[in-house]
Amino acid sequence: MSEPTSANAPTSSADVGQADAPGVEVEEFTIDELAARAGMTVRNVRAYAGRGLIPGPRLEGRTGYYRHEHLQRLQLVRELVDRGYTLAAVEQAVRSSPASAAGHTMDLLNLLDQPHREVEPEVMTVDALSSLAGITHDDSLVTAMTEYGLVEPIEGDPDRVRLLLPSVVRAGAAAVALGVPASTIIDMFPVVQSHLRVVADEFVERVASGLVQPFVDAGLPEEQWGAILESVETLLSVASQVTLSLFKHELGQAIDAEIGVFLDQLRPGGDQAASASRNRPNSP
Repeated sequence: MSEPTSANAPTSSADVGQADAPGVEVEEFTIDELAARAGMTVRNVRAYAGRGLIPGPRLEGRTGYYRHEHLQRLQLVRELVDRGYTLAAVEQAVRSSPASAAGHTMDLLNLLDQPHREVEPEVMTVDALSSLAGITHDDSLVTAMTEYGLVEPIEGDPDRVRLLLPSVVRAGAAAVALGVPASTIIDMFPVVQSHLRVVADEFVERVASGLVQPFVDAGLPEEQWGAILESVETLLSVASQVTLSLFKHELGQAIDAEIGVFLDQLRPGGDQAASASRNRPNSP
């Protein structure tokens, strides 16, 4: 627990900022408490402070006291570095943003991460996975699933795997159990994944240019953050619904076309006609 703040204590010129509202107690932390809350070492906190990634503390004697704004800034730096951004890029982004943007940016990152957090990996034996698909134990199948990031082996336990995308694995296993060859399901995964990535990239690029970039160009105004977060949350849901609806529509079209091919096969001389129909390019 940090010590109470003295109303007449000196303030660093680089302090986070504004005067506190009268009668409102502001929680403050020592550098050790700040580091613990941010999940990093004191050494790293000092290093980031030295690079100007957080403002200076309020000084009381030789002790510095940090506030929630410092914590938010450190959490944002750690999050961006963990995501693979270089420290130089993070430094440039943080320095060019308003002090209040750190907390809002963390809210945005948490919002964008919600679909990933909803997926909880499952641990399953290889035999149970094979049984789910109605096939015998097949190490080559597990190897292929590992290469595509669907499962991962558990160190020291060769009989079990961790399902990284449980719903996808279970859906694929159900298809195999219905009679679709396992190799077909495995081969389809990168095709579906790559096409969906194109759709996702296009969606993100257009939303970024049409919604986020004007907000950034305006200097990340504080009063617009709520609307931006709400818009992004709504668009994530809308994008998923549209993609699913369009896929269902196209799936229906593909099924109708394939039924036509099989009907052609039932007519005299239908094998050649069916082959030609199946090989005919789709109409634009």
